[in-house]
Amino acid sequence: MLKTRILTALVLLAVLLPVLFFAYFPAFAVLATLFLGAAVWEAGRLFGLRAAPAWALGVAALFVYVLLRPAGGGNNMLFAVCAALWLMRFTPSLAIGLPPLKGSANYMVAFSFCFALFGCFVAIVALFQHSPAFLLSAMALVWVADIGAYFSGKAFGKRKLAPTISPGKSWEGAIGGAIAVLALSAASILAAPAAPWLADTFAVLLQARMGWFGALAILIVIVAASVVGDLFESQLKRRAAMKDSSNLLPGHGGVLDRIDALIPVLPLAALIGSWL
Repeated sequence: MLKTRILTALVLLAVLLPVLFFAYFPAFAVLATLFLGAAVWEAGRLFGLRAAPAWALGVAALFVYVLLRPAGGGNNMLFAVCAALWLMRFTPSLAIGLPPLKGSANYMVAFSFCFALFGCFVAIVALFQHSPAFLLSAMALVWVADIGAYFSGKAFGKRKLAPTISPGKSWEGAIGGAIAVLALSAASILAAPAAPWLADTFAVLLQARMGWFGALAILIVIVAASVVGDLFESQLKRRAAMKDSSNLLPGHGGVLDRIDALIPVLPLAALIGSWL
């Protein structure tokens, strides 16, 4: 299993890093469309939709339309709606539960989640068009939070964060993830004057516009959003009795398993980024 995970990760890096490094938008757009289609298909399976492939094709087609439309149309309203969905629909589900797999309520949540996925990938494009470094630095906040939560949870985890959804996660882990993000962000902000390559990263630009207090407050919100995204996908998998969203990425599960915490974060980051 470990060998398979490493091999899959190396293949993904070999494909993604050149696209990001050379900032070649057509290749980036193709990859984003493929990953979005795969994620929507996986979501359809988790929601028990027999027409999951059709949903995936429909959302991917809409995404291509957005990519091809004339430049100049802002997406801030889309990002704001995505943030509102996570705040008012998906986060409460962690406490009140999800509707049964069959019925109109399930279809409404499925539609809302696919809309959030669409918004996430439009945000990925917006962040990439700002700069690849800006996109990677926003995504790195989620990765650092996840790594920090893992090690903090292993070392100090006692109080379960959501025992009925993801028994392995703890409050101590979540707090450790937040501390890791704040520490790394503070370090990058302090190092930026001597390291020009950090100038166009999310935390540095955030602090320059919002100040230390504003930047740290927003970073905590971003960490909280990443935890919600992770837990919500775990809740979907638990309801559907699935261990992974699919087997598209051998050793890693599915696309959703790799981007779950990014789905609520990136539209929020793109919305904030439009003000930086």
